[in-house]
Amino acid sequence: MDKTFNAQASEARIYEAWEQAGAFKAGANASSEETFSIMIPPPNVTGVLHMGHAFNNTLQDILTRWHRMRGHDTLWQPGQDHAGIATQMVVERNLAEAGEPGRRDMGREAFTAKVWEWKQQSGGTIIEQLKRLGASCDWSRNAFTMSGAPGAPEGEEGNFHDAVIRVFVKMYEDGLIYRGKRLVNWDPHFETAISDLEVENIEVDGHMWHFKYPLADGVTYEYVEKDEDGNVTLRETRDYISIATTRPETMLGDGAVAVHPSDERYAPIVGKLCEIPVGPKEHRRLIPIITDDYPDPDFGSGAVKITGAHDFNDYQVAKRGSIPMYRLMDTRGAMRADGAAYAEAATVAMAVAKGEKELSEAETDTINLVPDELRGLDRFEARQKVIDQITEEGLAVMTTAGDPRLGRKLKDDDDPEAPAPLVEAKKIMQPFGDRSKVVIEPMLTDQWFVDTAKIVGPALDAVRDGTTEILPEQHKKVYFNWLENIEPWCISRQLWWGHQIPVWYGPKVIDPSGKFEGWEPFCGADACVVREKALAYYNENLDIPTNAHPMGFNLNLRDGSLSDGDPSFDISDQDGDHLNIELYRDPDVLDTWFSSGLWPIGTLGWPENTDELQKYFPTSVLVTGFDIIFFWVARMMMMQYATVNDRPFDTVYVHALVRDEKGKKMSKSLGNVLDPLELIDEYGADAVRFTLTSMAAMGRDLKLSTQRIQGYRNFTTKLWNAARFAEMNGVFDVTTRTPEAATQSVNKWIIGEVAKTRMALDEALEAFRFNDAAATLYAFTYTYCDWYLEFSKPLMEGEAAEETRQTMAWALDQMLIMLHPIMPFITEELWTLSAPTRTKMLVHADWPSYGAELIDEAANRELNWTRDLIEKTRSIRGLMNVPKKTKAPLVQIALDDAGQAAWAANETLILRDREAGISGLEVVDVAPKGAAAIAVEGGSFALPLEGLIDAAAEKARLEKTVGKLTKELGGLTGRLKNPKFRENADAQVIEETEALAVQKEDELTRLQTALARLSELA
Repeated sequence: MDKTFNAQASEARIYEAWEQAGAFKAGANASSEETFSIMIPPPNVTGVLHMGHAFNNTLQDILTRWHRMRGHDTLWQPGQDHAGIATQMVVERNLAEAGEPGRRDMGREAFTAKVWEWKQQSGGTIIEQLKRLGASCDWSRNAFTMSGAPGAPEGEEGNFHDAVIRVFVKMYEDGLIYRGKRLVNWDPHFETAISDLEVENIEVDGHMWHFKYPLADGVTYEYVEKDEDGNVTLRETRDYISIATTRPETMLGDGAVAVHPSDERYAPIVGKLCEIPVGPKEHRRLIPIITDDYPDPDFGSGAVKITGAHDFNDYQVAKRGSIPMYRLMDTRGAMRADGAAYAEAATVAMAVAKGEKELSEAETDTINLVPDELRGLDRFEARQKVIDQITEEGLAVMTTAGDPRLGRKLKDDDDPEAPAPLVEAKKIMQPFGDRSKVVIEPMLTDQWFVDTAKIVGPALDAVRDGTTEILPEQHKKVYFNWLENIEPWCISRQLWWGHQIPVWYGPKVIDPSGKFEGWEPFCGADACVVREKALAYYNENLDIPTNAHPMGFNLNLRDGSLSDGDPSFDISDQDGDHLNIELYRDPDVLDTWFSSGLWPIGTLGWPENTDELQKYFPTSVLVTGFDIIFFWVARMMMMQYATVNDRPFDTVYVHALVRDEKGKKMSKSLGNVLDPLELIDEYGADAVRFTLTSMAAMGRDLKLSTQRIQGYRNFTTKLWNAARFAEMNGVFDVTTRTPEAATQSVNKWIIGEVAKTRMALDEALEAFRFNDAAATLYAFTYTYCDWYLEFSKPLMEGEAAEETRQTMAWALDQMLIMLHPIMPFITEELWTLSAPTRTKMLVHADWPSYGAELIDEAANRELNWTRDLIEKTRSIRGLMNVPKKTKAPLVQIALDDAGQAAWAANETLILRDREAGISGLEVVDVAPKGAAAIAVEGGSFALPLEGLIDAAAEKARLEKTVGKLTKELGGLTGRLKNPKFRENADAQVIEETEALAVQKEDELTRLQTALARLSELA
């Protein structure tokens, strides 16, 4: 063997050997009918490996390797998500950098061909990176959420597109999918709706403007403010109501001003009209003052302007109060420039506000209430003009220049009492697109929605009745909270890369003689089905006179948008013998969460009833992050029940977040991001994996540092050195590797330790306690390397040598098998090196099933007693700063027969230990003055310190340490006793502080005991 394990040189070679052997294929190494299946949360095709991926896939790989070695029919299904917006962005950027025509210039078909071309060249990056981590997925089954889509090149002929389209059609026909107008997150850069997960809410420096909305018809009222005791603090007559807004440009679309029903200040004017203070004076709009529970009387003025088309809270108020919602912006985030002139639009809106006219939702959307001079402006440019107009007209709420709310630093010659508009400088949370980095605009648009209220029931019931288990328990609350308050799910995106919605629109027949108005949708899995549906519709609803069109009508299906055609025409508009009816396909694509919601069945071949679908569905477990419990997990639950009426998985294990060593979230802006590939390059995949596993406490975030990874690299070195020791002592040549022949207590003891480790390890993995699994293996490896190898040395020189080699070889094999799921590379290498002939690779080695029958209680007590005595002697010597090379006798004060037998049987081992430094044993009745007590099972010993150390110097050293520790413990105790700390701190921080306090207290007790001994000597 080489002196060290060269991870960089070995890992690729080992992985290639696994792949060539077909070690990861579904069903490989299966010896039972029990199945285990797990679906990889599909990374974006644009993605690269980050620490979250590394953590998530390490846990999945541990489970997969463990079940595969147990002989279960195992499938780890890999794949990638087509990542609509991210992939489209990458390809568009590449086209621009290459000087090629843009997306709109080349057209949809040519652009999607470019995306496929990019996917073929660069889309497999993360797969190769996952292989470097050691992920044992069945790569021969690698899935892609766009496989089989129109235009897919050779090698992408899968069924996933077919599955997605079929589900859409079925849900549409079942009344579970509809098209409607709702408020969505709109990205003005990509001109598409995006999900909440794609929105980053960032705290920025913002402003809150306070404006006056004059009351209509000269109305005035007495405005009264009171303090908490009911005392009047302000009384004045007002002819306005004041509001505060962070987005003045949206005032143009206000439909009402709302106040809380309990707010007495505004009771006299509820039901009155007020004027929006912007726009041409002669066309100022009036809007009603209404009541709603949404406004907070204690926040700002207590009055809230309601702009239902551009704010999520306002949208709910508008729906409750039947307030019209006027859209102000176009898809680019600019103020609308379409529709009738402002004077005409404002007149219609005024009639609506006065109750003289009602508008349908579609009619309301055609009303453009942006004044003519603001039309076409960028929203932020329009904002400033709105502010200027209101301020110039004297309708800004005023304060003084010295008002601290303004956040100004006055110059020496500034008058702090000078009047100034009330514009509060304050931090605000602003939504940004996570990829575009532009401010997201809540926008009222026509989108496709899943009526989730109709399909949520089974997903809730499955978790409530335990059909699907969510771990840790706390995440059930998140799941239930979201599903019990679920909103319709927006599933359409205004992109070109994705599953195009399988709906075409034709002119809607409103008169059998051939008059059309509006659009009639036709949904089908392909154009042929749509054509049949459309032909049936028009044959049934049109009664075309033969003298007008003796040959009936033609039906043409085409891509485009509804704006390309005019549905309002009649039969007299047509020339020739045929009525030409154009059907336009919906240009939108499905949200990637819709397709990934079908991941479990889609990757197993549905809608075909494949062998894999029958065998591996429902899947066994899903390992995922907490941030997508509702975006993905809950939706998979709903979608699988809606499609195949079954759960997608039996268990959902939700892991926590990987943070930096200080507990901060990793981000490029903070410069604290750890790159897993760089860590693998430096420390090896095994060290990275073991580190992540050791920290995977259920429900607790990881605080990752390179020092910790370096520590576990040292652990791999210890394992390698143990194997080298075995090789140098002829252990690799042993052919009989069983535990049955052991006669020596040392060998019986290590066999029992192996058995205890196996039982504890399986128990931990069954319960998804990955950190406990790692701790169990870590402890056993140290037992084997630091204790068993030392205890075995005398045996190697006597009659028990061959028995000891056999036991050592067996124990080493078992250690490699049990470590393999977490540390696959080094263990596979050692498996190959440690025996001349192996029937199969370690990845397919048989997982042990032995247990308590291998534990010899007598040997267990004897050797653990010996180990305990040595460890406590080492600890005392270290605590008292006894020189390492100085040996000293141990004194025996009392000891039962079992203890005396253990000493007699293992005296050689005890006296050999250099760190314990025991030169012999003396039996006494009373411990010498100042001796350090050592308690063991069945008796007590003491280490005389007189003459070994400088008692006065050691006393001074310990007193200083005790003082420092007392201060630290006091700080921790004070923090824990502080109610504010317990109220405001994260639960994990409180738990860690409590654990640290216990640790410090134990350490302080130990030091104080030692100090008492030294005081006797001094």
